[in-house]
Amino acid sequence: MTLDEILTVTFTLFAVIDIIGSIPLLLSLKEKMGGIHERKASLVSGALMIFFLFVGESFLGILGVDVKSFAVGGSIVIFILGLEMVLGIEFFKGDADPKSGTVVPIAFPLIAGSGTLTTIISLRSSYAEWPILIGILINVVFVYLVLHSLDFISRLLGKAGMLAIRKFFGVILLAIALKIFAGNVGGLIR
Repeated sequence: MTLDEILTVTFTLFAVIDIIGSIPLLLSLKEKMGGIHERKASLVSGALMIFFLFVGESFLGILGVDVKSFAVGGSIVIFILGLEMVLGIEFFKGDADPKSGTVVPIAFPLIAGSGTLTTIISLRSSYAEWPILIGILINVVFVYLVLHSLDFISRLLGKAGMLAIRKFFGVILLAIALKIFAGNVGGLIR
């Protein structure tokens, strides 16, 4: 285990998780749900990533789901969330209970989504478990810090800034969802 391996894994996961790009969506979900349990979202997403590190591919196999199907399913959820941001149409209905949305859609599929989980499975082919585990833990801490700072970020940007960023990152989310979908759907259609 080298520092280079840890840094490579950490930055790979950071790019795939894209917590910075998810800030507008997280603020929107926080407003809709009346809050987010930052610690719970961080712990659940971290637990999912660690679970997938050790038994992800086997677990999907037990369920009869391959990695490509899992990625396509996650991409559809991300696509719907992106549409919500761009069009202002509400698909995800919050019930003013932060507990209900903290796990779905925040911990999964937004933070520990199909892209993140399939990336972890892919990283296993090139790296030992320790660098990946350390990379996951570093990213979970960063996710917690961002979730904990959402109110500050919202005040900093203001309503007009948040609206502009929400629309822009909604389009980015749509593009990411389409990329994940296109990269995996070919293997499913026979």
